[in-house]
Amino acid sequence: MTDPADVDDILASVGFDPETSVLTRRQAEVLALRERSLAQATIAEWLGTSRANVSSIEASARENVAKAHETVAFAEALRAPVRIAVEPGTDLYDVPQRVYSACDEAGVKVNYAAPELMKLVSDAAGDAVRGREVRQDILVGVTSDGQVRVRKP
Repeated sequence: MTDPADVDDILASVGFDPETSVLTRRQAEVLALRERSLAQATIAEWLGTSRANVSSIEASARENVAKAHETVAFAEALRAPVRIAVEPGTDLYDVPQRVYSACDEAGVKVNYAAPELMKLVSDAAGDAVRGREVRQDILVGVTSDGQVRVRKP
């Protein structure tokens, strides 16, 4: 079982820096302990606080991480030399050809075969894709090194 004293070692081993992180030190501590399957009640006891407070800290931390991911996705979409807007009603099976055509025009090589690309788009788009149907606007970006990024604008 992880000892609370191990938290410093855990954070150091992954390069946590509170000066540059979107997480507070306490948020990082709670996430580090939760990722090691510790119960919120156990963490609360170790930190000298309530389980409700640990739950709130964890929820805020996860929200901050999600915002950071979205910010990175936004920045990558801005830098991507290939951007394809996919409108609601589009068949997911049509997306790979649109991506490949746009990449050919831009001289960018895509690192995915059509089935992989469809799965990546569907998974990343979440509820914007249901079955084969795109239900909300999505933006498919391809970086200069062929990585595909999907955003809901």
